[in-house]
Amino acid sequence: MKLREQMPELSGATEWLNSEVTKEQLVGEKPTLFHFWSISCHLCKEAMPQVNEFRDQYRDKLNVIAVHMPRSEDDLNIDEIKRVAAEHDISQSIFVDSEHKLTDAFENQYVPAYYVFDKEGRLRHFQAGGSGMKMLEKRVNRVLSELENSE
Repeated sequence: MKLREQMPELSGATEWLNSEVTKEQLVGEKPTLFHFWSISCHLCKEAMPQVNEFRDQYRDKLNVIAVHMPRSEDDLNIDEIKRVAAEHDISQSIFVDSEHKLTDAFENQYVPAYYVFDKEGRLRHFQAGGSGMKMLEKRVNRVLSELENSE
């Protein structure tokens, strides 16, 4: 995806965990962070406490959606996805993308990967890899401050 592109439709989930959301529920309300992860990704698990802290800190200002992107056959086990999600306190909505429908819509190739969309649903920031939560936080704060300044 290129910057300023519109958020794709959230279709093609093999399952939603915790709660299901639609693009319509996200766009227009507040900015949204999509977090791509996988149960076989060590870096994802290492980053999870920071993602959760981020989610809790910005609860009222930011939507946070987790996308489980399988990297192998072993990653398709829904019970294992649920177990790892519970173990790592992933309480936000989880789009289980076993057929890579959303992964393809985002043109995403990485886990962990982070996509920040503004309130209008335009992509404002993308980053991949385990480190970089500081940069992510800076970008989210920029989108949030633009939002506050426009109200």
